[in-house]
Amino acid sequence: MTLLRTDTERDGRPSEDDRTGDMIRIPGGTFRMGSDDHYPEEAPAHRVTVEGFWIDRTPVTNRQFKAFVKATGHKTFAEIPPDPKDYPGALPHMIYAGSLVFMHPASTFDLRDWSQWWSFLKGADWRHPSGPKSNINVLDDHPVVHVCHSDALAYARWAGKELPTEAEWEFAARGGLDGAEFAWGDEFTPGGRHMANTWQGEFPLKNLHLDGYDRTSPVTAFPPNGYGVHDMIGNVWEWTTDWYAPKHQADAPKACCIPENPRGGREDQSYDPRLPTIKMPRKVIKGGSHLCAPNYCRRYRPAARHAEAIDTSTSHLGFRCVVRSSQ
Repeated sequence: MTLLRTDTERDGRPSEDDRTGDMIRIPGGTFRMGSDDHYPEEAPAHRVTVEGFWIDRTPVTNRQFKAFVKATGHKTFAEIPPDPKDYPGALPHMIYAGSLVFMHPASTFDLRDWSQWWSFLKGADWRHPSGPKSNINVLDDHPVVHVCHSDALAYARWAGKELPTEAEWEFAARGGLDGAEFAWGDEFTPGGRHMANTWQGEFPLKNLHLDGYDRTSPVTAFPPNGYGVHDMIGNVWEWTTDWYAPKHQADAPKACCIPENPRGGREDQSYDPRLPTIKMPRKVIKGGSHLCAPNYCRRYRPAARHAEAIDTSTSHLGFRCVVRSSQ
């Protein structure tokens, strides 16, 4: 498959004729979505048909997001101090602009308590992925992180694109291998080769870095799948349009259309990190990240799915876009 070059107009926006410049054409088809063999939220496995579409060859990078911000002046959710009126009862010292950053703990006592390795840092954002003293000076080709769902939507609209549905994302991630465990087959490290940026060792204490990376990696550092798409597994989680439910609805409409939330934006909810008594609606995220490990979060598979509050941004969450067209 030949990859086209991306041209841009003077304002930095991809031109209409070149929206698909660095995208991969995914043919329509029917596949087995989900899994009955892993986490309960992946079940039931069921047949789904998707129409043809284009998908970004890689996650959106810092370089691409930088062009968007330069052209539009967009400020991400993590960069904007919260309005206290939106968080009634919150302690004043917890109302500040920031984002969730993974921090290596000295020890752990319960893997169910994510607060042992996640810290909501003031000044953490897409330009400062590890906190206010960090930067992205040499990370242009790494995926942008610390973007909440509305930030991803804003970029997609600027680029003349959309965010993928869960079905579209999973179909593209499988690379034509219907039912395979991973995006490249059924063996995690074929021939001893690491195919994605994940965690090797005991999470969250020891990362052996056998794949060469501690945090994010360049978006083409690992081989593409059968469709020619990079980084569908590992590196960073990716936003989709689907509202989260704790299991698949096998009879729910999938395919090309953006799914409606059956409960007005609150199908399922999670706690906001700044105020544990406030719940936020959640979207499905896919793909796993560099923090997925054999002893924790084995979600480095196409079928895997997770819930994320729509106003949450983290150091291991990004996105990619699609263009829906049958041509």
